This record gives sequence, structure tokens and C-alpha cells, in this order.
Amino acid sequence: MTINLHTDLDPRTLIRPGGPRFDDLRGTFNVLDDQRPEAIAVPTDAAEVADVVRWAHRRGLRVTAQSTGHNASPLGPLRGTVLLNTSRLTDVRIDAAARTVRAGAGTRWRDVSPQLADLGLAALHGSSPEVGIAGYTLGGGIGWLSRKHGLQTNAVTAIDVVTAGGELVRADRDHEPDLFWALRGGGGSFGVVTGFEFGVQQLAEVYAGGLFFPAERIAAVLHTWSALLPDFPEEMTTWSSTIHFPPFPEVPEPVRGKSFVIVLVAHLGTEAEGRALLEPLRRLGPAMDTVAMQPPSALHRQAMDPESPLPFHATTALLDELTPDAIEEMARIAGPGSPLGLLELRHLGGALHRATPGAGARATLPGSIGMLSLGVVPVPEAVPTVREALDGVAAAVAEQKVGDYPNFVMQTTDASAFFDHQTWARLRRVKTAYDGQDLIRGNHHVPPLR
Repeated sequence: MTINLHTDLDPRTLIRPGGPRFDDLRGTFNVLDDQRPEAIAVPTDAAEVADVVRWAHRRGLRVTAQSTGHNASPLGPLRGTVLLNTSRLTDVRIDAAARTVRAGAGTRWRDVSPQLADLGLAALHGSSPEVGIAGYTLGGGIGWLSRKHGLQTNAVTAIDVVTAGGELVRADRDHEPDLFWALRGGGGSFGVVTGFEFGVQQLAEVYAGGLFFPAERIAAVLHTWSALLPDFPEEMTTWSSTIHFPPFPEVPEPVRGKSFVIVLVAHLGTEAEGRALLEPLRRLGPAMDTVAMQPPSALHRQAMDPESPLPFHATTALLDELTPDAIEEMARIAGPGSPLGLLELRHLGGALHRATPGAGARATLPGSIGMLSLGVVPVPEAVPTVREALDGVAAAVAEQKVGDYPNFVMQTTDASAFFDHQTWARLRRVKTAYDGQDLIRGNHHVPPLR
């Protein structure tokens, strides 16, 4: 198809292939992605977003919105698509008295969480400050406070959206309620989000940090950790992360070039309560112990997620339990010398199992543990070894798998598998009502009814 890219838009808003910054703007967090959209739009406000959507519609192009480029792999190369880069939509307003935040769709958690911490507040953010609020929220949003307070998507009170028809609307419980429901956990297939309003939690201090053990002890640590999970209260969130740190200068010296299995902690209670809950793990004798009372801003980077783009493959699953056999097999695959950079196991449950009244399309998450593993592939020759290890991890927990968390699924897949039949059917009806021509692309696609 020949596409006419002549435009009456502000030239600063639209960038064509070969134009200045085109290659930079099409980049994603996983540098293996090779997005080649027909054009890239960089709007500065919601009105310009609407102009771009109408412009694309007139020319037979689809539209996808993207800010940080996390989990962009399911979108593929974006042929016939305008990539709407929302990185300039970064206004942030905090109402400390009401405990609410207004944030533009291009805002990253790093732009919000430190300000909140200074006010004794905390959002339901995830593990990386570099992740954008929009993609994280539209897919659900699980983080350090989720076992107590649930998914970030259900903390949202209003969403500003440009529809497929180029209309600016505000979706909340009283206005466009079906759209409001679908966007909260159903993904970005229903319109282009330009801003969110969401509630935050009062939190002055948290008992947080990590217990670092040499990676050779992964099996012993995971056996002890998994046995404790059923008795942990909702106030206690722990993640087990086996990390093989690269020998790069930017990596802190105590972990540079070394491998650890780390139990990361966030406890919404007193130090005495937290210490008592962690005592069985401390008896294992961690090589480093950084767990202490800290401001909530400490949660921002304690997962030690990479903050710069890199090439990687990954696998993920939600598990109903972690069996002894699975632990032994994962220890064999992810231990010292593994080609995997990360094997992360997040304790779920608590509020993530309870559907709050008026929740969105993603009301809960199944399973008690969320697994994510990835391996960096700096050269093509590394791919087979990394893939073999990832396949081994997936096979080790296959019998315990009860679903997937969409934000961690980093390949094109049938999105209906993320929802029960009734929810999926309703999502498709909402898509049909707001975008029957399928103009808007979310990374996990919800198609209209035909």
C-alpha cells in the first residue's frame, strides 16, 4: 500500500522515516525490537494527540501510543502504523490532602515517587523508576504495596482519553464508565490515554531492603523462603531475585561481577514485626543485610532492575505454588554460571486475590507467585543458550502455572488467555463501541467484534 505522508500537522509533531531523531524515537527498552512505523508523532498536549489520531485515520493508518518502550515486543514492526510517542506528556500535580496524583501519559515513576515520599505518601508503583505510568497501569500494575493495596490500575479514579474518532473524553465512574472499566487492566486498545488521576497511600516509613546470599545457596534460600510465604501477612511483601551482576563500572562495587540470590523485602509495619518475620531467613546467614526502616523512596530502586535498554529474551508465569522439585531445577538452571541474568519470584496473593467493588477489567491476579526470568543476548550466538535456559525454567514450573501477568508477557500472544470468558467478551464489546474499525493498537490486542 502506498501511503501519503503529506501532512498539515505541525512539523515538530510528526517525524518521517529518515528524519531527525526518527531512529532514536522508535527505539524500545528491548533493543532486539525493530519498530519501523510509517511515521512518529511527538505531541505536546491532548489536542495534538487528537490531531494525530484524526490525521492517521484519514490516511488509513493505525495508531499506537508508547513512551518508554517497555514491553513493546508484542507490537511487532508497526507497519502501517503511526507511533504516537507520549514522552512530552509529563505534567504532574499532587494533591497531598486528597492523596491523589494527576500525571500525563508520558510520566515515569521516577517523576512522581520521590515527590510523594517527601510528603509521606507512596504510589502503587512497580520495581523500576524508569517504567512509564501509562503502560504499567493499563496492564494492571503490581509492586511493593500490592499485597496490601491491590493493583495500581484499580487505584485510578479518572483517565483522559483520545478516542479513535479523535474526540477528547474523560472516563471515570460516572462518565464513559465502560471505557473506564476496560482501560483499567484491559490494555491500550481502546483509545490513546493522555493522562491519569489515581489515589496514593499514606506511608512515612517502610521496613525494606535485601538479604543477599551467594548464588550457590539458591536452593536453600528458596526452600526456606517459599515455606514462609503462607504465613506472611499482607503487610509483608518479599521477592526472591537471583541476579548475576555484570562486571560494569556503573554496577555498585559490592555486587559488581558477582552472583546472588536476594530476598527483597517491603514490610508495612514496625521493625520488630519485620525482623520477627524474617528471622528464619536471617538464620541462613546472609552475606549482606540491608533491611532497615527507610523512607518509601527506598523501594524505588531496591529491585536493582536495569535502567538502560538492552537486548534480552524472557519467560514468565503465574504459579499457584513453588514445589521442592521446581526449586531444585531452577537452582540448577539459574545458579552460578547461568546464562540467565535474572530469575525473579514475586510473592502475590493478599489484596491481589480480592476484587474490590467497581474494579476494572483486571480486578485480580491468580496465583501466589509471579515468575519472571530473562537473559541478555549481546550477540546472536548467545540466543540458543539463553533460550534453552529459559525453556528449562518454564518447564520446571509448568505444572504449577495458573496464568500470566500481561505486563510481563513480552511476545505476541492471544490476549483472550489473560481474561475469563465474560471479561473478554465485554472487552470486545467496548472495543467495538469505541473503535470498531480497529484503529488503536495496544501491545496485547483486543479486537472488535466482526
